[in-house]
Amino acid sequence: MSGDIWTVQGMPHADRQSRINELGTLGFTWANLDEEHYWIDQLVVMNRKTYEELEEASRQLWAIFDKAVRFVCGRHDLYQMIGIPEVLWESLDTTLMNEPGYLSRYARFDFAISDTGEIKLLELNADTPTGYVEAAVATPWMCEQYGVDTPNVQMAKRVEAAWAVEQPDTAACVAYGTHAEDSGTINMLVQHSGQDVHCVDCLDLWIDEGIVRDDSGRAIERMFALYPKEWMAVDDGGDALAYAIEMGHLQLFNPPHAILLQSKGLQALIWGLHELNLLYTPEEKVVIEQYMLPTYNKAVFDGSFVSKSMFGREGGSVKLFDGSGQLEVQDEAGFDTSRLFPLVYQKRAELAQIHLDSGTFHLLTGMFMINGEPCGLLGRAGGPITGNASHFVAIGVGDRR
Repeated sequence: MSGDIWTVQGMPHADRQSRINELGTLGFTWANLDEEHYWIDQLVVMNRKTYEELEEASRQLWAIFDKAVRFVCGRHDLYQMIGIPEVLWESLDTTLMNEPGYLSRYARFDFAISDTGEIKLLELNADTPTGYVEAAVATPWMCEQYGVDTPNVQMAKRVEAAWAVEQPDTAACVAYGTHAEDSGTINMLVQHSGQDVHCVDCLDLWIDEGIVRDDSGRAIERMFALYPKEWMAVDDGGDALAYAIEMGHLQLFNPPHAILLQSKGLQALIWGLHELNLLYTPEEKVVIEQYMLPTYNKAVFDGSFVSKSMFGREGGSVKLFDGSGQLEVQDEAGFDTSRLFPLVYQKRAELAQIHLDSGTFHLLTGMFMINGEPCGLLGRAGGPITGNASHFVAIGVGDRR
């Protein structure tokens, strides 16, 4: 691990349980998952110069993705190309699009930052990112203990500003009250929003003539849902939910156009437009070339590459191929969505390796985009593929060297 870019501070405390209890009082109740140590009790510190570059790259990429969505919207051939389920097409065509920068108000870029500080975008989760409590609550708690700066302290205020615009009356996830991570995520978002919002289980919702109702019969008009929109294509009731959105009875947050940002197929489209010298300015093309990875709908690489579903999550469906095109490693823990959605193929980028007390890990760096601004780091430590078995490690920002 390069000391110029990354350093590690501290050692795990002897009394882990007391620290888990303290984090639990703050709202982070899944520091251990099924007896496994999900949270790593050490702090990774990023060089400030690298952070400043990452922040600016995120801001520029956000505008580049926004521009691509506006190019795609209304074009069914491009919807099909980037894997958008047909059940969503009508709502995408008829729903008023948010102003530039706000197609999603709650999103997260995932980057590979190498040991030498090279920054490459892996993907954008613009629909249903988790990791909010880890980033907005646990990371500042860790950074304060070590006297290290963190941009994450602004996340709560960004959520407050976003939800003041959205004004949801309901927040939902699947298995609310029993799934610790998703339930804790929407609870914290509601808390930070300052809004009066009911939290419900998606599985308790029902739809009557286009009106979405909870288990008490209360009509829901504006809902934040930690529910991947692509699942409307396969879930019972997906058609009815899409109809409620199309008819204007339900406003969903993130809004429908977030699914266009979410598709990894959009990255292939952006790269193709870049190669064809279409849509983007010379300045934007420099950003694409520097921070994005060549991504295609077919495996056309001479060297090592990655294949993944356009709507894979938590590492599910990811396969890594070596320089000769042979399968090297694939995710075994996440749900493989490649049977449901098309694949993209992306040039492989190497993650930094960090040496922690519990071993050596590859580090994935997330950057939250909330209300249109980069505002929070999320560290995930795991194998070459960052999946369900990876750990949360807090990332702070150190000196400029």
